[in-house]
Amino acid sequence: MLPLEEFFHDLDKTWGASQKTRVRLNLIGSSALLLQTSYRRGTKDADVLEIPPLDENTSTALRNVAGKDTALHKRRGIYLDVVSSGVPFMPHPAIWHAAAFNSALSVIDVYALDVVDVVVSKLKRFNSNDREDVDAMVGLDRLPHDALVERFLAAVDWHRGDASAERIPHYVNNLHQVERDMLGVEETEIDLVGLRY
Repeated sequence: MLPLEEFFHDLDKTWGASQKTRVRLNLIGSSALLLQTSYRRGTKDADVLEIPPLDENTSTALRNVAGKDTALHKRRGIYLDVVSSGVPFMPHPAIWHAAAFNSALSVIDVYALDVVDVVVSKLKRFNSNDREDVDAMVGLDRLPHDALVERFLAAVDWHRGDASAERIPHYVNNLHQVERDMLGVEETEIDLVGLRY
């Protein structure tokens, strides 16, 4: 069993006594990649996207049980980080996959963001860990170029009119780096007409 899976089993058991209804946790970032592929690297946190039905009370309760410096964090070496839905650069609607171990859990259902959607979201920050993750997905043949471009364009369309639109040209440069340096394909021309600057 993966350390991340053990973490969610432990969270389910710890939180289960106080929780009356099942709660869906939408996992993003590298932890979503770890659950869907054979990729392995250490991770200290599991990012959960704060979208309905994850309300403020539930988010607070989760942080209290599984957040940084909690007993669960100290026991497992992983903590839960609840991320505001406005933060990630993601296509809409996002594609989610149920974790294989959900049937063994009593109060939580874990869903992982699709591999290609995770890669698109990583183009926002694109630090060394993000580049490592994206390169690993290329190596595992989990990043078809056509799907990457399609989902990237869906993210651009969704964020075209919001406050993050001014950063989209930077994300396009990161996409081009992935295409050129990792996939070994020609850079895709992205139409940025109509972006709010």
